[in-house]
Formats: sequence, structure tokens, C-alpha cells
Amino acid sequence: MTDHDVLVIGGAGVDTIVRVPDLPVPFADSVHVPPIQEYVAHTGNGVALGSRALGLRVKMADYLGDDELGELVRKRLEAAGVDGSWLLNPVGTRRAVNLVDDRGRRMSFYDGREFPGQRMSADFVRPFLAASRHVHMSIMDYARHLYPEVHRHGISVSTDLHDWDGENDHQRDFAYGSDLVFLSASALEGRVHAAMRDILEHGRAQVVVATAGERGGHVLTRVDGEIRSFPPARGPVVDSNGAGDAFVSGFLYGWLAERPIAECVRYGAVAGVYACGAAGTHQALITAGQLIATAA
Repeated sequence: MTDHDVLVIGGAGVDTIVRVPDLPVPFADSVHVPPIQEYVAHTGNGVALGSRALGLRVKMADYLGDDELGELVRKRLEAAGVDGSWLLNPVGTRRAVNLVDDRGRRMSFYDGREFPGQRMSADFVRPFLAASRHVHMSIMDYARHLYPEVHRHGISVSTDLHDWDGENDHQRDFAYGSDLVFLSASALEGRVHAAMRDILEHGRAQVVVATAGERGGHVLTRVDGEIRSFPPARGPVVDSNGAGDAFVSGFLYGWLAERPIAECVRYGAVAGVYACGAAGTHQALITAGQLIATAA
């Protein structure tokens, strides 16, 4: 038996959330806003925390700074029962400033805190890979070269390309190297289906899922080769920060339980909309009981 159901590589950071009446924000010398809050956030943390809330055993490996933000991340994940192993980032912990309007839409200003030559060692992650059922790879540049090591261990791997435009090479290695590929349809306009088929044709993906927010999304599997649309889950939208990460967590919960793909998609949609029901990032984490009951 393995020690962990999901190993999350990369994607730890902190969000500073500024709530504004509307986006875009009109230019002004000063804008009065509600209290500005900081949250342990970013995509890797979201998948780790969401998966753990669903009862999965989770390991996370990433870079953190020796700073206050890094300590926030360590404490939040430890309190949630996520087993973290950290490399020192000499330039500090990643962060973002996100503007969120009254409709729950967001605009993020991302500070990746990368340093020259940053590269996560295969020696560092090898023991974690040997003890895990599945790997979720955040699209950090320093992690892309780990795919050969992951594949040697013969375990499934997922990734979230976020708002990939179908052309940017940064996401391409992740798209072609993963068994489960998630992406947002937001930057693809009328090219969503073409991008999904490209991933299946040139990579190893068994399943490609393109989410489209309130319009639901699309799923393509290698088994049937047919793109199918799925409806959104319904619920209040207070803040869309972390909804995509919650979708991934819900889907993985079903995938690791060997549930049908349609059920995995439903789990993802329910977890995603649940995450939108509270202000802040990764503040509304659905449990397995809630997920199953709502999905049914």
C-alpha cells in the first residue's frame, strides 16, 4: 500500500485579495475597498487542500521562502493534514494580488519568485513518487523536466494548463506528458475542441477536460474519441478564486475511486461551484460526504 494517494508538485503561494465593485477598475488616485485579506493559495495548494478535504492522503513538494508567507503555507497545510516537503526559495515565497469584483470575477497579478537556474531535482521527488498512487504536476517551469522520472515510476499524472491558448510552449510539455489534462476554455475562444484533440493526438492523455465556468465544459477521452459537453453545477458565486483547483480535486477523487468519467466530471463541477460560495481562496473545501450527496 502506498503512503499517499496524491503527490502535488509545485504551486504553493499566497494570495492577497482586494475586493472591488467592478472589473476593470476605473483609474483613480485612491479607491476605498473592504478589508484586504491574505490566503494560503495558488494552484498546487488548492489541489492539495481540496483533495485532503475529500479524505485523500496528500503529499506536497515545492519551493518556499524563509519568510512570513512561507510560514503561512507550512502551517495551513500541516493543520489540514497535508504532508509537506519544502526546498528553500532564496527569493521568497510566490504570491499574487487578486482583484475580485461583486460578481465573483477576478484579475490576478502573479509574482512567481523564480530564480536563475531553478530546477527541482529528481532525487528530491523520487522517494515521494515511489510512495504515491498519482501525481499532480503544477505548471511550474522548474518541474517540467521531472516527467521522465514520473513516467519511470508507472503512476498516473495530471496537470492543469489553466488559460492555455493552445500555442504557448510553456504549457505544452505538461499537456503532452500527462494522463489527465485539465484546462480552461477562456483563452481558446472557438478553438477549444481543436486544442483538446491536439493534446490527445500528440500526448499520452487518456482524458482531457476543458472547463468553461457557468457554461459547464467539455470532456474528451481516448477510449471513445468523442468530445462531450457537460452542464455546470449550480450555486452561489461569491469568489471564483480556486474554483478550477477544486474541480481538479473533485475529479481526482472520482478517478482514484475508479468511477466512470461522467461521474468524475460531475464531482469536479460540484466541487468547483462549492468553492465559489465563500470569499477568499480555498476557504470552501467540500467533503466527500457533501460531494457525493450533492452530485447525486
